[in-house]
Amino acid sequence: MQSGDPEFTFARMVYTGLRPWGYGKNWNTDWPKSDRQFILGVQRLTNIRIAQEGVAIELTDPALFQYPFLYSVECGQWDLTEAEIAGLREYLRRGGFLFCDDFWGSYEWENFRRNMLRVLPEARISDIPLDHQVFHCYYDIEELVQIPYYQQAIYSSYTHEQDGYVPYCRGIFDENDRLMVIINLNTDLGDAWEWADLPEFPTRFSTYAYQIGINAIVYAMSH
Repeated sequence: MQSGDPEFTFARMVYTGLRPWGYGKNWNTDWPKSDRQFILGVQRLTNIRIAQEGVAIELTDPALFQYPFLYSVECGQWDLTEAEIAGLREYLRRGGFLFCDDFWGSYEWENFRRNMLRVLPEARISDIPLDHQVFHCYYDIEELVQIPYYQQAIYSSYTHEQDGYVPYCRGIFDENDRLMVIINLNTDLGDAWEWADLPEFPTRFSTYAYQIGINAIVYAMSH
């Protein structure tokens, strides 16, 4: 049983996307159930004192700097304003950690890359080798798993979307070799968190999603 004040709060990034109206705003895909399910998993699987509820926070909110870990979903739909660019740049340069999820294929990758280079023009994006600490700081992760949309996971043998046939876990490192951005491309961790309570949802997918998410938090909190 965890006790004491929370030492970690799960924060979701609110951003301007290519679909700016209504429920499908990109930033709120799978929210809030996905976040709540992930928080429950962190409580059950670790000793991290995580807050019972996560937060959704805009990049222009001064409170952003209270949260050392920031989750962003559907990053291939980013259409960041200049103010959001400045906020995210400052967040990362102050030591913040960004965890990107759920975008697919070459078109979304190029849109994400274009926006990311607006944030950090000097960034070098590279694949994170499987022997990096982030894959071994809590769970030992030996392979990347492509997680599809939940209906696809249950009813289809296909796991890809668009031309995103191969999952990647890429990163951006700062000048001190600290990993400050993890980029999960061609996979959907958030859907696995959201539907992990569904008996027919494949355990292989949910297990990987929780393990990589928890490892990222442990790495971010210790670096």
